[in-house]
Amino acid sequence: MMAVRPHDRFAAEVTITREDAADYARRAGDGNPIHHDPVYAASTRFGRVIASGAQTTGLLMGLTATHFSRSSAMVGLDFWFRFRRPVFVDETVRLEWLVIAVRPSPRLGGDVVELRGRLRNAAGETAVGAKGRVLVTDRL
Repeated sequence: MMAVRPHDRFAAEVTITREDAADYARRAGDGNPIHHDPVYAASTRFGRVIASGAQTTGLLMGLTATHFSRSSAMVGLDFWFRFRRPVFVDETVRLEWLVIAVRPSPRLGGDVVELRGRLRNAAGETAVGAKGRVLVTDRL
């Protein structure tokens, strides 16, 4: 099982293309035209197409799965998100997580890892704030 310690950090950068944003929104059942119609999006307060919340939060959760499953079994327990700013298409964003606490859980058979995270936009501002808990174990 992966040794996880408080203050551990992990991150990734992702570029969200207009095609990816539109496709993701459609597949997630999000028909809001702000995710795929540039003419409509230009008339909104944002002025251009934005990625859906489902996509931005999915990227954050996906990073935890990728990171912890490299050398351990893991499963998400709960996540919480706050949308602070739009994430525009054709923008490279940074996904970041920080381990806050690690608590052994004999009942679950592993360590419960408490996380704080964020998605920063191209300007370096926090667009999505996040909290999460995952179970890291030898075997699910």
